[in-house]
Parts: sequence; structure tokens; C-alpha cells
Amino acid sequence: MQTKLRVILLAGSLLWTSLMSAAPHKAKAQNLIPVQARSVGIASWYGKTHQGKRMANGEKFDRHKLTAACWFLPLGSEVRVRNLTNGKEVTVTVTDRGPVSRLGRVIDLSEEAARQLEFYLAGTAPVLLIPVRLFETENAPLGNSLIEPEEFAARIE
Repeated sequence: MQTKLRVILLAGSLLWTSLMSAAPHKAKAQNLIPVQARSVGIASWYGKTHQGKRMANGEKFDRHKLTAACWFLPLGSEVRVRNLTNGKEVTVTVTDRGPVSRLGRVIDLSEEAARQLEFYLAGTAPVLLIPVRLFETENAPLGNSLIEPEEFAARIE
């Protein structure tokens, strides 16, 4: 009896998930960026000590690429960073998580991004973050090929 109940609950949850993931439309990434998404704060950078280490997106860090670490933007998002001291701008891709919130910083940039923004020697700079493209996740389709009907029926009996 308990096994049949578990199977029924599993089938119901799979059906519910299937219905929920079958959304008929997908919002465009450009439409996801509200005006409030802009942030002002302190940026720092990281480089040589992290070279080659795995980032949150699974790739290896390259200090010569235009990447960033941010807690509140989705991985894969592109954000334009403007140095408020000199007006220089660079567009980076969020590939990692950080910086540590206790430091009071909004973003950690790669060494190359810090050089282009001209705060490499200073270590930190006040910046404005302007999301260019927020990464949008998409639910995987759930099909009947995940559970074979004959195998499923055999488990119930």
C-alpha cells in the first residue's frame, strides 16, 4: 500500500512539473532588465592567485578575460561596469560568485577588466553596474521517455 502511494505521489509530482515547465512563452532577455537592476558600489579585482582555478560556472579562471564575480547577478549575465572616478567602461560576463559580502563590495572583476577600468594599481574603485543581458534559464522538457510504461507498470504490481 505504501509503495503504491509513493508511486502515485511520484507520478503526480512528475505530471505537475511537466505542466509547469511547459510554459508557452519565453521572455526575451532584453525585457528582463528592470531599471532598478543598476547598482552602485565598490569593485575589486582578482588575478594571478586565482589563475586556473575553477569558477562557479565550472570553467577555469583566466585573468586575461573580461569576467566578474557577483552574488546577485545570475551566472552568464553580461554587465557593463563604469568606473565612477574616471568614466571608463567595460562589459564583463558573470562567471563566478563573490566578493565576500563583509567586504562591502558589489563585484570582483578579472585583472584585465581592472586594467581597462584603470583601477588595477588602486585595488578598488567606485563603480556603476548596468546589466546588459541577464542570463535566462530554461526548464528542460519532460517527456515520457524518462519512464518506460512497461517498466513503470511492473513496479506498481
